[in-house]
Amino acid sequence: MSETITETRLENGLTILTDKMSGVRSATLGFFYKIGARHEPTELAGISHFIEHTVFKGTAKRTALDIAIEQDRLGGNLDAFTTHEETGFAIKVIDDQLPQAFDLIADMLMTPLFTDADLRSEQKVIIEEMKMVDDSPDEQLGDIFNEAFFPAHPLGRSIAGTPKSVRTFDHTLTRDYHKRAFHPGNLVIAAAGNVDHRRVAVLIRKSQLGSPVSANGFDTAISAPSAAAPIIIKKNTNLEQAHLIMAMPFPAATDERRYAADLLANIIGGGTSSRLWQKVREEHGLAYSVGASCVMYKDCGLFSVFAATSPEQVGEVIDLSVAELSRAAADAVTIDELELVKQQSRASVLLSLEDSASRAAALAQCEMVHGRQISIDETLAKLDAVTIDDCRALTEEFFRTEHIALGVLGNVGKLKIDRDRLAISS
Repeated sequence: MSETITETRLENGLTILTDKMSGVRSATLGFFYKIGARHEPTELAGISHFIEHTVFKGTAKRTALDIAIEQDRLGGNLDAFTTHEETGFAIKVIDDQLPQAFDLIADMLMTPLFTDADLRSEQKVIIEEMKMVDDSPDEQLGDIFNEAFFPAHPLGRSIAGTPKSVRTFDHTLTRDYHKRAFHPGNLVIAAAGNVDHRRVAVLIRKSQLGSPVSANGFDTAISAPSAAAPIIIKKNTNLEQAHLIMAMPFPAATDERRYAADLLANIIGGGTSSRLWQKVREEHGLAYSVGASCVMYKDCGLFSVFAATSPEQVGEVIDLSVAELSRAAADAVTIDELELVKQQSRASVLLSLEDSASRAAALAQCEMVHGRQISIDETLAKLDAVTIDDCRALTEEFFRTEHIALGVLGNVGKLKIDRDRLAISS
């Protein structure tokens, strides 16, 4: 299934991207803002996520119930999300419903009411969401760990903010931030499926999103963090399992080494044939959930190992994980392992072409991160070109004892882990 990508850039800075898919009746329409939690000042931590929630509370012509009924009538596939680097709204509909879907989301994003009563109500909802994280040990550990790994930096903050910051988001503050940050100049609209680029562009030009944008002083500049290497052990006697994260810096999303980084992470812990899965779960039976992954931001990245196990087995899981990192640092990877994950990645890339939602998201990601579209052929060629030496270079640079950070949460008693126990030998 080939790509047929068309783009239009409006004078107000809005970018329109479409990917025409033949033989389908679906259409996905996404509104992706190039702003997220890392762009917020400390005192407004969580406001992007708050706005993501509160645009559903009503507009000048739709009540919250109207919005709920309309999205259900369109199929109920409206998704909204906030990350550290973007805020997005996407809906998947039957192709002939695209104009209605556009009108709904454009209205929500351009004319939200933000009444104080609605905002107070949603503040309580989001604080309940925070409590859900506190009741989920892996998510709670993630928040604790990120704050220590990215000290005094927005990437270390929770995307949802804090109860204290969220309670300050009144009508004036929310409206003003929305006006300054959530404007067409920071927006990418991407559509994929049975869509016509000209018709999508006409819809946008005729809406408020096609209007000129005045200077508003909003700064989207970001500063790269300096990653720390903390060792954090938090005791929680209410948990049956102990959860752990081991992490270290890794290439950024804009780094050409990202292809090798992704493949290396998959070899170490990306699937059921990965080294960690086979060693920790299959050979030793120490964990149901274990693996590794990499997260890539525009200016930095991190590689992480994660697992959940019985508290008395935490030390053994850590030792086995460090041993696998040491093996990767000493011997890199094998030809067979590299070929396996290349085939796995190729399948993932090609199968995603059959889903309009995946293709719309890919359009937006390429634009926001790279400022251009990266073709499927280019992606596959870059993956295929990764060598054992590329993987070895990554382990030599990043798999270093002084870089390893560790976080543990659970009923771990007097567990103590020092830097020597995390030593990577190569």
